[in-house]
Amino acid sequence: MKPVNLKTRSKGALRRCLEGIPFLRVVGITAATEGADFIVRVRAKDRTWRLLVEVKPSGQPRSLREAAGEMRAWLAARPGAYGVLVAPYVSPDGARACQEAGLGYADLAGNCRLGFGTVFVEKQGRPNPFPARRGLLSIYRPKAAMILRALLADPKRRWKMQGLAAEARVSLGHVANVKRALLEREWAVAGPEGVRLARPDALLAEWAENYDLRQREARDYYCLDGPAEAEARLPAAVGRRGGRAALTGFSAAVRMAPFVRYQRAMAYLTGDEEAVARDLELKKVDSGANVTLLIPADEGVFYGAIEIEGVPVVSPIQAYLDLATVRGRGEEAAQALLDKVIRPNW
Repeated sequence: MKPVNLKTRSKGALRRCLEGIPFLRVVGITAATEGADFIVRVRAKDRTWRLLVEVKPSGQPRSLREAAGEMRAWLAARPGAYGVLVAPYVSPDGARACQEAGLGYADLAGNCRLGFGTVFVEKQGRPNPFPARRGLLSIYRPKAAMILRALLADPKRRWKMQGLAAEARVSLGHVANVKRALLEREWAVAGPEGVRLARPDALLAEWAENYDLRQREARDYYCLDGPAEAEARLPAAVGRRGGRAALTGFSAAVRMAPFVRYQRAMAYLTGDEEAVARDLELKKVDSGANVTLLIPADEGVFYGAIEIEGVPVVSPIQAYLDLATVRGRGEEAAQALLDKVIRPNW
């Protein structure tokens, strides 16, 4: 969005937030002579208030905290004024940053929190009208996601750029882009010793919301001996045919934290899928499957894979992502895995 259009729409958004208050009247909106973008004058009962407003292209916490520092300096020179930050969409973390700084905020979605004198208005829960931003989605694409896998495996570890690039097998440019996005959201911190995650829970939750199932192809089968027998025979079958395999979903979760019953085995597989299926005596079916083989678009799903009782299993992070996409019992299992396995290791 062009800066001029953003400022114009910001004035309208702020006016709509204020006009819902019965005892308040917007007197006028004028350009600021120095600092900030414009001033809104409102009349509440017998007093006129000046709202000093700064418009930012990003409503992420880092951007708003930086703007808050400037706003406090401007307010110090204007006793009695109230500071407000406006952005296309203010994220929940961005909203907290404004509140901690003692400033109001509003966005083009209709969310706002303003409090001055006897006036208080808060509107929350309006969805982001500008979803699928390139910067957001790009950090969950395969190459960038490898960086996230390394960071989430040990959130407390500090990584140098070159070390992280080598671990994830990506370019320094990919690392720089992901680092910038994480710092903007305040999900990571950086210092002389390197970068580390500060909010791994927030990162994992958003990744699960944006997890792209198109990066794998599911093939459904039926095993006469049942899913447990297919899982037990999988390592030997893959060993004979080449390729790689690892259990995921409920098949992985039940081995990490036994808390669910399941009726379908699920595993990632690369190599000769049909030969492995024959060795496992699997029959391809359109319905009633009890075994699903997932063919991944890249081998990032195997990062951090472990072996449990002789059977390869994806990392807890990958199992969580796969479970979180399954409504109902899958989401419950993902939450249990997060509480019992992932968080304790963080």
